[in-house]
Amino acid sequence: MAASTAAGKQRIPKVAKVKNKAPAEVQITAEQLLREAKERELELLPPPPQQKITDEEELNDYKLRKRKTFEDNIRKNRTVISNWIKYAQWEESLKEIQRARSIYERALDVDYRNITLWLKYAEMEMKNRQVNHARNIWDRAITTLPRVNQFWYKYTYMEEMLGNMAGARQVFERWMEWQPEEQAWHSYINFELRYKEVDRARTIYERYILWTGLLVLVHPDVKNWIKYARFEEKHGYFAHARKVYERAVEFFGDEHMDEHLYVAFAKFEENQKEFERVRVIYKYALDRISKQEAQELFKNYTIFEKKFGDRRGIEDIIVSKRRFQYEEEVKANPHNYDAWFDYLRLVESDAEAETVREVYERAIANVPPVQEKRHWKRYIYLWINYALYEELEAKDPERTRQVYQASLELIPHKKFTFAKMWLLYAQFEIRQKNLPFARRALGTSIGKCPKNKLFKGYIELELQLREFDRCRKLYEKFLEFGPENCTSWIKFAELETILGDIERARAIYELAISQPRLDMPEVLWKSYIDFEIEQEETERTRNLYRRLLQRTQHVKVWISFAQFELSSGKEGSLAKCRQIYEEANKTMRNCEEKEERLMLLESWRSFEDEFGTASDKERVDKLMPEKVKKRRKVQADDGSDAGWEEYYDYIFPEDAANQPNLKLLAMAKLWKKQQQEKEPGEQDPDADAAEQESEPSCSC
Repeated sequence: MAASTAAGKQRIPKVAKVKNKAPAEVQITAEQLLREAKERELELLPPPPQQKITDEEELNDYKLRKRKTFEDNIRKNRTVISNWIKYAQWEESLKEIQRARSIYERALDVDYRNITLWLKYAEMEMKNRQVNHARNIWDRAITTLPRVNQFWYKYTYMEEMLGNMAGARQVFERWMEWQPEEQAWHSYINFELRYKEVDRARTIYERYILWTGLLVLVHPDVKNWIKYARFEEKHGYFAHARKVYERAVEFFGDEHMDEHLYVAFAKFEENQKEFERVRVIYKYALDRISKQEAQELFKNYTIFEKKFGDRRGIEDIIVSKRRFQYEEEVKANPHNYDAWFDYLRLVESDAEAETVREVYERAIANVPPVQEKRHWKRYIYLWINYALYEELEAKDPERTRQVYQASLELIPHKKFTFAKMWLLYAQFEIRQKNLPFARRALGTSIGKCPKNKLFKGYIELELQLREFDRCRKLYEKFLEFGPENCTSWIKFAELETILGDIERARAIYELAISQPRLDMPEVLWKSYIDFEIEQEETERTRNLYRRLLQRTQHVKVWISFAQFELSSGKEGSLAKCRQIYEEANKTMRNCEEKEERLMLLESWRSFEDEFGTASDKERVDKLMPEKVKKRRKVQADDGSDAGWEEYYDYIFPEDAANQPNLKLLAMAKLWKKQQQEKEPGEQDPDADAAEQESEPSCSC
């Protein structure tokens, strides 16, 4: 118990508390600690002792210890090739060539695929002038690893440095049997060219081209052909070079055309001063290569024409480039009619008739897929331009007629039609002096798809031919088709007026105004009234105004009626005019449109200012309304309150309901006048409030 008590009374040592727990400014990583420890360890290691070998026994002892170290390292890990190479290089430094060979051979048994091992082995033999040994190693290397190009390059270079051209050529031939990459073939060719063996180099080119031709469908490449041709050109064999280019063009054909081949071919011919050949090459290529793949071709062709061509040649290449552009656009979207229009304008300006016709035929073959007029509006102009080209440019009336007839057969007239096509066809037949054909076409159009434009065009034609009986019949058909068309009634009546048949014209007007539905009745009535005025039928005109006022009480009708009475020039015209104004004013008292009533009074006041007495003017002035500004609540679309808005209203003295308002306005005017007469300092403080509370406020 005492022991336990004593133990219980033992004090536990206090752990030092860290006052600042914030991270240090410079953080030390584990990597840094290890690196510093390693550096200090190296500093503490003493330098190895320098050993001086004085006799052969010490040398043999040193060799034994060193070889034992290398062997131990190899025994630990045989796959580390660097240990084998260091071992062999050490033996080589001691001129122990046989031992070094043995080490390399042992290493090759471990890893014969190591390229560095073969290279070091062969380099050792070459440095020690063991040529046959080196050949043996290279032979073994290229037999074991034939796809390692470095072995072949080193082997051929060694034979060439030894002056053994036949041996080097034999190595190259063995290499070429493996069908290596492009650079290997060019190395062989350059080897032959270094020794002026041009024929041999040509043979190698032929073999290489033949081999690459087997892969052209997978990897089409023309640079080898271009190199071959430039090789022939460089050595002065221009005919051979041209033949190589021609073979390349024929070999690749139209499916694998490449602009670089044609650019190189054209530049070759340009160097030979064969400018016509150059143009033929460029044009041949441009006609067959798409626009996206011919940018370099266009550029070089343009430069050539600027250097050696005339203005016509430069224009041709620009046209050719634009043609390519338009061809690509219409291929991408055949229904892009704007692109067809641009293309056709281009070919019309520079191409022959057959070419233009071919493009037109291709364009019109792209019929809109949907039979809706909005899709046909641009398309139909292709036919129109085609017909105009055949008539005006090609001077071929028969083909023009065929174009018009084909277009009219193509249009679905039961759903919609184009009056322009029918009228253009009829006008063309008239220019060809085939009036029956023109009438037949317009008659067919009216029978199949009657339209206002067709009737108007047909009537205009017959009017120019002075066939008035036909015009009457056409107007009758026209009005049967559209009896609500006021313009047609007016034109028909004007025709009869010109022909002097007044009664017929009046009957047409009477028939027109009796129609239950009209699109512009005000125009028709005005024309009828003007007709009677021209005939100086005052009473008839007055009756027409009265009939019109029975249908409408529009203020302009009253004003026009009053102006007519004023301009009649007969006795009592002023009184009649004033009487009409008074009648109109009485009639329009119940009119909701106060602006129209005001317009009538202003017209009346203008009349009285010019022709009336002072009492007449005063009388009209008393009828003029007061213009007042009012406010009203505005509601939004959702029914909520949107505030107040100001508007102007007119209060007419004649209206009994407006008398209290007029009295209120008079009192407001008087009060305002009194307030203005007071001095600013003596103004009633409640004046502004009273003025704001007065509604409506006067704004005279």
